[in-house]
Amino acid sequence: MVEDNVILRSEVARQAQALLRRRRQQQGPAPPAAQVWDQVLQQRINQQVLSARAAEDTTLTVSDAQVQQYLDRRISRLAQRAGGRQQLEQTYGKSITQIKADFQDRVRQQLLAQQLRQRRLQEVRVTPSEVREWFNDVPRDSLPTVPATVQLSHVVRYPEATEGARQQAREVITTIRDSAVASVPIEELARRYSDDSGSASQGGHIQTSLDELVPSFAAVVSRAPIGEISKVFETPFGFHIVRVNERSGNTVDFNQVLVEIDKSASSGKEARSFLKAVRDSVVNQGAPFGLMARRYSEEERSASQGGRVTDPQSGNTTLRLEALGSSWRETLDTLEVGEVSHPTEVRLLGSDEQRAFHIVKLTDRAPRHQLSLDEDYARIKNFALREKKQRVYQQWVKTLRDEVYVDVRAGSGSPP
Repeated sequence: MVEDNVILRSEVARQAQALLRRRRQQQGPAPPAAQVWDQVLQQRINQQVLSARAAEDTTLTVSDAQVQQYLDRRISRLAQRAGGRQQLEQTYGKSITQIKADFQDRVRQQLLAQQLRQRRLQEVRVTPSEVREWFNDVPRDSLPTVPATVQLSHVVRYPEATEGARQQAREVITTIRDSAVASVPIEELARRYSDDSGSASQGGHIQTSLDELVPSFAAVVSRAPIGEISKVFETPFGFHIVRVNERSGNTVDFNQVLVEIDKSASSGKEARSFLKAVRDSVVNQGAPFGLMARRYSEEERSASQGGRVTDPQSGNTTLRLEALGSSWRETLDTLEVGEVSHPTEVRLLGSDEQRAFHIVKLTDRAPRHQLSLDEDYARIKNFALREKKQRVYQQWVKTLRDEVYVDVRAGSGSPP
C-alpha cells in the first residue's frame, strides 16, 4: 500500500509473468522468478510514490484531451493483441467506452507522475569531463561496434499501371464498398480482401497520428464523417475505403480496406525515363536535389522532406546500412558522398515494401567502427546522460519513499 492506493498481489504476479514470458521469447537467459517479482513490485511502488507526490503538486496539470489521447493509444494496442475492437469488448465483457472509463483515473495519475519525473530530470546535464569519464570507465574490449550508417535522399517514381489494371482494382474496391454500405462489417471485409498485410488480420484496424499517414490518406481520414463508410479514394498504395471510428487531437482511429493496383507487368520504362531527366537536371544543370524531390517524387512522406529517407520505425535520418535491402546497398556501393545515382528499381522501406524506381543522393556515410570519442561523441554523451538520469531518479525516488507512507505486506522477492 502506498498512501491510500493498494497494489494487489495478483496485479504484480500478472505483470511479472508477462515479463518472464517476453524474456523467454527473446531466447535469452531468464532471471529467477523471485527476482522478476521483486523488480515489478518495486517499480509499482515507485510509480505509486510518484503519483502520490504528483497529486499534491498543484502546478502539474493534465488535460482531458491528453488523457483521451493516451487512452486511445492504449485501447488500440489492446485491440491489436485481442484481434480487434469487438474481440476486446468480448474479452472484457464491456464496451470500449466502459473500458476507457475504468482506465481513466489510473491514466491521469500516470501522466501526472510522468510530468513530475520529466520536470525533475529535464535539468540533469553531463559535462564533457563526465562524458570522457563514462567512456574511459568502459573496458576497451567491451566497447560496442557501431554499424556502418548512411544518410540519403531520393526521388521516387512508381511503375505505371495499365488502364485495365487500374479499372480492375477500382471495380473490386467499389464492390467491397457496396457490401460495407449494405451492412457487411468492414472488419470482415478487410480480413477477406484487404491487401494491407499490416492491418488485414486486425480487421483493417489502425490507430495512428495524422502525421504518420501519407498526405492523400490523411486528407480523407481527417474530415470523413465518424462511423460512415468513405467513398473510394486513391493513394500511392492503391484504392481504399475507410470508416473513421474516432478522432482526438492529431490521433485518428479507423478501419480500412486496401486494394492494390497490379503493376507487376510494368517494365517501369516511363518511370526510369522520368528519373533520368530529373537526374540530368540535378547533375548537369545544377537543380537542387531537395527541390526536385518535393516537386516530382511520388513517395509523399519523403517528398515533403526534400527526399530525405527516414527509418520507418524511429524516424531517424541516419540509417544502418545492413538493415537496408540488397538493392539499396548495391546502389549505395557505387556512390561517393554527394553523388546522385542512376535510376534503379527498389523495394521501399516499410512494411509494404512497395516496388518503385528511384535516384539516390548519398548525403553522408560512416563506416563500421568501434565506438570512439572522436567519431561518436554525441552517442556517448547520450549514454552518459541516460545513466546519470537513472542515478538521479533512483536517489530521488528513494528520498520520496521516506516521505510517503509505504506498507509492503507481501514478502519481497517471494512470488505467490
